[in-house]
Amino acid sequence: MKIAVIEDNKISVKETKNLGIGNQKGALVKVLGCGLCGSDIVKFVHKISKNGTVLGHEIVAQIVEINSDTNFKNGDVIVTSHHIPCGKCTYCKHGNVSMCTHFKETNLVPGGFSEYVFLSEEHLKNVAHLKPDNLTEIEASFYEPLGCIVRAVKRANLLEGDTALVIGLGSIGILTAQALKAYGYNVIGCDLLEERIEFLKSFGIDAFDVRLLPEDLKADGIFMTSGADKAIETALKYVRNGGKILVFSSTPSDLSAYPNNEIYYRELTILGSYSPSPADLRESLELLRAGKVRVKGISTVYGLDDIQRAFDDTISNKIMKAYVKVNSDE
Repeated sequence: MKIAVIEDNKISVKETKNLGIGNQKGALVKVLGCGLCGSDIVKFVHKISKNGTVLGHEIVAQIVEINSDTNFKNGDVIVTSHHIPCGKCTYCKHGNVSMCTHFKETNLVPGGFSEYVFLSEEHLKNVAHLKPDNLTEIEASFYEPLGCIVRAVKRANLLEGDTALVIGLGSIGILTAQALKAYGYNVIGCDLLEERIEFLKSFGIDAFDVRLLPEDLKADGIFMTSGADKAIETALKYVRNGGKILVFSSTPSDLSAYPNNEIYYRELTILGSYSPSPADLRESLELLRAGKVRVKGISTVYGLDDIQRAFDDTISNKIMKAYVKVNSDE
């Protein structure tokens, strides 16, 4: 089978031995396609993952072999996430599922950019779901990233009718703005790229060039989905006193970017949010199924053999998001 692996400064497609499930509980799935996540880009660019790693986790797949106590069967087309919290540790009890040791240890084998993947019984029981019939394969691939956004919205814990400002309108920003609207908030988005501003407006959400935001705007919650250092400055400028800044991106520098005195005197709350719980994922799938978050037009499709170009085009901002088509579902 084919896999795409990190190989120094490139992503290489290689042949490896076929997977099987043997006597294990779980399922072998044929990966139909996999979305390219911003975290995949970070792991590749900053050499966080070692050579030989198969990245990718936003998969849509078809079960081809199964040994499970669940109701899944051969031929089912499913979506799944890659990490599973234990639900029992201190982190899980406090709602910090992303920090759970078991969460960090669980993953897809070998990774989403592979023709076949093994899913454990634990994956099938906790984070796998049938693809809704009304969603295309590409639309369903947003199940996991939207789950991350559902978690971010919940962590911010704004009041219904509050104003939220989304800084950065890449794929995550576009989804975040729609999710915030679906949960009953007044939403404004901003970016530097005109085409992304107009794209958000097409969903009925106000959007501005970040340099032209109303000077009197004071948001109850800021959702920082841009990885630019300047986004921090924008967040501090437009959050109201006593407001919240939800950090949903990494920035190039890791300096003391939030001045202590601003946080102290203005009573600001700074929050981070990373990955979703199984409950967040279920809500994500329902938002997609019900059409409350729409994703058509966000992804550009690439074949597995062309995965390096998918990485390059994403890194250069040539596209908003890549979807790597791995296998046919025929």
